[in-house]
Amino acid sequence: VQLVESGGGLVQAGGSLRLSCAASGLNLDDYLIGWFRQAPGKEREGVSCINSSDGSTYYADSAKGRFSISRDNAKNTVDLHLNSLKPEDTAVYYCAVAPIWIVVGICDSGALYDYWGQGTQVTVSS
Repeated sequence: VQLVESGGGLVQAGGSLRLSCAASGLNLDDYLIGWFRQAPGKEREGVSCINSSDGSTYYADSAKGRFSISRDNAKNTVDLHLNSLKPEDTAVYYCAVAPIWIVVGICDSGALYDYWGQGTQVTVSS
């Protein structure tokens, strides 16, 4: 099983990025997929998740109205669209998968996830 994130980079405040999580060795149709981030010196934060069973989604308060999560079934990927980026969004962003029976209401707990990607760096300059 492998999860690979891509799409990170350096962007100015107010800009946008699209992060992508590509899975191999498993079918994302069978999982809940989450995006997390961790900034230097800070705890890991659950940003968003999507449950493949019903398409239900979760967004952290810090992400609501600015970030959007989506699935591409054909490509077996999950994207996280980052808009109106702020310097405080600077972090390494990780995708992870959890059992599909996990409800999105608790999906911000990293302990529920079985597999993690290596992360992609997002840096937002002011």
